[in-house]
Amino acid sequence: MTARFHNPVDTRFGWGSLLELADITENQKVALVTFPEARGLGLVDRLQDLLGDRLVHVVEDVQPNPDVAQLRETYERFWQQAGDCDTVVAVGGGSAIDTAKALIVGTESGRFDELLALLASGKPFTPARSKALIAAPTTAGTGSEVTPWATIWDSASHKKYSLHLECTWPKVAIIDPQLMLTVPGSVTVSTGLDALSHALESVWNVNANPISDTFAVSAIADILECLPLLKRDLFNPELRSRMALAALKAGMAFSNTKTALAHSISYEMTLHYGLPHGIACSFTLPLVLGLAWGRDEARDRTLQSIFGNDLDKAQRQLREFLQSLDVKTEFSDYGVTAAQAEQMIQFALQGARGKNFIGAQAA
Repeated sequence: MTARFHNPVDTRFGWGSLLELADITENQKVALVTFPEARGLGLVDRLQDLLGDRLVHVVEDVQPNPDVAQLRETYERFWQQAGDCDTVVAVGGGSAIDTAKALIVGTESGRFDELLALLASGKPFTPARSKALIAAPTTAGTGSEVTPWATIWDSASHKKYSLHLECTWPKVAIIDPQLMLTVPGSVTVSTGLDALSHALESVWNVNANPISDTFAVSAIADILECLPLLKRDLFNPELRSRMALAALKAGMAFSNTKTALAHSISYEMTLHYGLPHGIACSFTLPLVLGLAWGRDEARDRTLQSIFGNDLDKAQRQLREFLQSLDVKTEFSDYGVTAAQAEQMIQFALQGARGKNFIGAQAA
């Protein structure tokens, strides 16, 4: 078979690599997008020292799961106050990077509702203007630093919008494990499981190929071994670096395949049951593994290289791994009845991500 792999992101990895930001942004006007706790952690001051006068605007009130109710004001303020900046630097988890991706897509009017209408149409569009994006994740899991996708939520209307344009690929990704040392245990686990989901979703995927598999299989092995150890030793630099690299590999894998059924289910669990993304997209992994097994000979070979040839044992391994991290693995654990779960799965299979799943047509 032939395979194609494409990722245009200039990726920098390593302890202390955030320092490269100064050279990367030389002679540019920069806006910073980060999370509310960043200032208390000294991160905003550190970035101010790195960037100096080139830092012209700061957005630091990013909330989990960027919602249109908050994004509207942030977006319009950004284009009014920082419309002449060259580059947006996102430092934070997936929500900060997703928020930055929304901000860099400029509309003719500078109004957020114009962007929302373009996204709601579901049709490709070329933005009236855009900014360059540099992404520096502070969690090991999102993959957003090496992918073009962002999810925008409308919790009031129970909707989500997917943003994906050529300009939303980050120009540069800086993966500095030192930024991850202060991440609390619960976030370390949920983001690590998000990375595991990215890697597995890229395997049971109609868009998978040997190149994406190489990243995915390596990421899965690392996460299964490393994440429980890291949960017990959060300030271990070596474990933080291993998880950061594993999450990067998972991001590279699904940057070419997109996600699949577990993520399609997760959107409903987040919208209707308030489940955090990392848990919402990982608690069904044993179930989805069972649905994927036996659907495609090549995919089976890849899955069996990870879990062995026994499906029951493979599902049990994955389930026990999740439970060891205090993640419940049944729909009923989250107040979802068997009938509701089946309905949710069938609905998820019809979604854009669900159709990437190798068992979608048969199911």
